Amino acid sequence: MKKNSNRSKNSEPKNTNLVRLNKYIASCGVASRRKADWLILDGKVRVNGKTITEVGVQVDPVRDAIVVNNKLIRAIQDNVYVMFHKPAKVVTTMNDPEGRPCISDYLDKAKIRLFPVGRLDWDSEGLLLLTNDGAFAQKVAHPKHHVAKTYMVKLDGQPTDQHLQKLTKGISIIGGKAHALAVRRMEGRGSDKYDWVKIIINEGRNRQIRMMFEKLGFDVKKLQRVAIGALKIGTLERGKIKILFEDDLKKIFQQPKELRDKPIPAKLRDSRRRLHKRVE
Repeated sequence: MKKNSNRSKNSEPKNTNLVRLNKYIASCGVASRRKADWLILDGKVRVNGKTITEVGVQVDPVRDAIVVNNKLIRAIQDNVYVMFHKPAKVVTTMNDPEGRPCISDYLDKAKIRLFPVGRLDWDSEGLLLLTNDGAFAQKVAHPKHHVAKTYMVKLDGQPTDQHLQKLTKGISIIGGKAHALAVRRMEGRGSDKYDWVKIIINEGRNRQIRMMFEKLGFDVKKLQRVAIGALKIGTLERGKIKILFEDDLKKIFQQPKELRDKPIPAKLRDSRRRLHKRVE
């Protein structure tokens, strides 16, 4: 639990899980945000045993115990959805028999058992979703739902426009033909020896992007996933987690801006429409 303040940036690291207390009370179906404010002012709300009477307090839904009218509250669903900034050299598993760093090393304080949605390679970093909702994980990870994933890729050279066009047309790799939904060179981020490229795919084959660039003659020096659907990793620091709420979850199934003006095949459009209904 924290109060809003203007403390120096040199103070303790920011907890990205924090949410305003009235918003969390509303998400639990107890009251509207405005009514939640009145409950707080009336002394009807306790956080970790302490009565809260100040509007604007922030809480951590994972770690804090919130009681309203003498009743412990939880979100309407017990399901938890988390955004995690996976560092490189971390295994996308909850444990590793070889003793390598894994996701659970960053979740040791979480009270709820979570598991990763899909994976990122050992050498890759960036946005990874964690949840305890198996149905949701299936919707995001399964290829038939065509959830777009955006990556920033540092190469060991400078691909031509023709190289990038080949990525969108399709390249044969292990497991079949793979193609990018969109790809462009990131101006101002490279050098005279290497380029950064933004690429969007809606598949998730093992080491797919690396194999696509290898087929063109380039090695991937760095790979970062920066978005899933329209949900961006933003300024979330490496190794940190952030709790996701309903508005965040909807973004996962929305098109990134690079694809919004492109026509969507009828079959894919109908699939997304059915998926939205199930999520909502």
